[in-house]
Amino acid sequence: MADQPTPGSDIQQKYRQFLDLLPLTISLAGLPPSEGRLFNEEQIEARAITVRHAYRVAKSTVRDLLGGS
Repeated sequence: MADQPTPGSDIQQKYRQFLDLLPLTISLAGLPPSEGRLFNEEQIEARAITVRHAYRVAKSTVRDLLGGS
């Protein structure tokens, strides 16, 4: 019988994948650092949307490069 991943290990695996892709994600997002500047709520949301989209692209790119689906 194959081992079924536990919910905790699944979350840890996804978190590890996120951390592994973070440098590529940040690079793809192309956002300038805040340099001590505080952002308002709308600016934070806009940056979060950009990072989310960049993460999807990074994940897809790595998947394509590794030949997975």
